[in-house]
Amino acid sequence: MAHANSLIESRPMLAASIAIAVVGAATILGAWLFQFGLGFAPCPLCLEQRYAYYFAVPLAVMVALGDQAGASRKVLIGACVAIAAGMLWNTGLGIYHSGIEWRWWPGPQECSGNPADFGSARALAERLKSITVVRCDEAAWRFLGLSLAGYNALISAVLAAIALWAVVREWSRRHET
Repeated sequence: MAHANSLIESRPMLAASIAIAVVGAATILGAWLFQFGLGFAPCPLCLEQRYAYYFAVPLAVMVALGDQAGASRKVLIGACVAIAAGMLWNTGLGIYHSGIEWRWWPGPQECSGNPADFGSARALAERLKSITVVRCDEAAWRFLGLSLAGYNALISAVLAAIALWAVVREWSRRHET
């Protein structure tokens, strides 16, 4: 524990990037477990919420490697700012999706609400054979009242906070000397 505390104090960029990479990767693995292991098909908004992790996890690994290799502190700070911005965006997207699930506001037409006009009955029958719509306005699973979108919002906010913490710590360390 003492070693972990000294790492956090002496190398905030490294500590934060490791935490972001590990938690972000665990989150995506959890999403894949729900999708492929448990059969919960993701809706379009669920898939969109994964993009932030596909961006942040590799970037966090690069920050960790860059910190170890002595990369420019400005570049590492910029990368953490980018991670924080992506995760803050994802927090908003998770809140938006949760609000759709709770029926606080309408969702996108392609995955919630009434379907668009499909034309003739024959055209509708043909379309129904080839498409599967997973609704964005129905939570497939909840735990303690939160859906997966709600947990995504929380996790994204925590990852944004970790990235911003590293930026503030690194910035203050740069200006102490």
